[in-house]
Amino acid sequence: MRLGLGLGLGRAGAVDRRWLASLVEAMEQAARPEARNVPCDISLISAAAAHLARPAPTFTHCGSAYSLRN
Repeated sequence: MRLGLGLGLGRAGAVDRRWLASLVEAMEQAARPEARNVPCDISLISAAAAHLARPAPTFTHCGSAYSLRN
């Protein structure tokens, strides 16, 4: 499966594609029945819930963390 879009993004695009390919692979592994049947540690669930309960960063001191010029 090829994830590239043929946009000629250079090195940054290659890094993005590797990251995306790793993410897709991890999600495919997590979707397998043998992985889904394993119970999750309650401390991991609590840590994830605490992380998601925090407010999102606003980046008001320097604008957005992302730029259209990347």
